[in-house]
Amino acid sequence: MEIVLEILLAIQNHAETEGYGVVRELIGHGLGIKMHEGPEVPNYGKRGRGKKFIDGMVLAIEPMINRGTHRIKQLNDGWTILTADGLPSAHFEHDVALIDGKPELLSTFQYIYKALGIDSDEETPFRKEALIL
Repeated sequence: MEIVLEILLAIQNHAETEGYGVVRELIGHGLGIKMHEGPEVPNYGKRGRGKKFIDGMVLAIEPMINRGTHRIKQLNDGWTILTADGLPSAHFEHDVALIDGKPELLSTFQYIYKALGIDSDEETPFRKEALIL
């Protein structure tokens, strides 16, 4: 399943169509024995250069989308990341496993929505369609 390519292209195309920058230096990754494993899951790319998502694999899909440029700078503390142009940015993560050939969304924001009193079904299409190619 050439799923990784389709995810990264969808993220990049949607963000850039809306005028946002997609950070290149920070990417998603595989999850396993270690928190950060291969394969790398960039949030940008070129058609025809995708990786296979195979049964049993777990991926952290975590785009960082900037209001302006895609460029970032890292502070001397080695942890803090800022946008190069000082505009706002958003960074979030979803973890997905491929089980018996079907994607399973492992993470959810529903607990946060409930605590804030927000009614949202935004994860429904992701669960049902976004990963089935």
